[in-house]
Amino acid sequence: MRSRMLSRLKTQKEEDRNRKSAQIKNKLFRTLAFKKAKKVMFYIPFGGEVDTRKMISQAQKLGKTVAVPYAHTHRIIKPCVLHRSAQLRKGLHGTDEPATKRFMRLKDIELVVVPGLAFDTRGSRLGRGKGCYDYFLRRFPRRASSIGLAFDFQILPFVPATATDVSVDKVIFA
Repeated sequence: MRSRMLSRLKTQKEEDRNRKSAQIKNKLFRTLAFKKAKKVMFYIPFGGEVDTRKMISQAQKLGKTVAVPYAHTHRIIKPCVLHRSAQLRKGLHGTDEPATKRFMRLKDIELVVVPGLAFDTRGSRLGRGKGCYDYFLRRFPRRASSIGLAFDFQILPFVPATATDVSVDKVIFA
């Protein structure tokens, strides 16, 4: 399932990715969870994921404080504040991270936007297999919201889950 989704993400036409990412952005920005949140954790896309760069920029223009994941170890990610003019560098997993680290406390995040290779309608998520987001979401405050972003082909009838997997509260797709 992972290899099939990775292949679909990488081979999707860029114009489709951009169009669908814009639709997903519009849906996300209309949610109550996003409207209410002052501190939001996004991911910086790689490997064909839903593009969050315009979402991040617009959220910052709206006055929201934005954090992105910093790979502290191969399994542990920490929320790192992303400033508008931040320089990025490749992290442990090959994803972009802020070169200068200023961490945000987990309890201060009101919404986390989560990537995935596949989701089902119950919010079960298939990640890249390292367990980083599962570990992160287990420690995430219960009062906060988690929203997964996906393209329509990433929504499956069923995603297998184990006791250590953590579902998201909602999935937005286009």
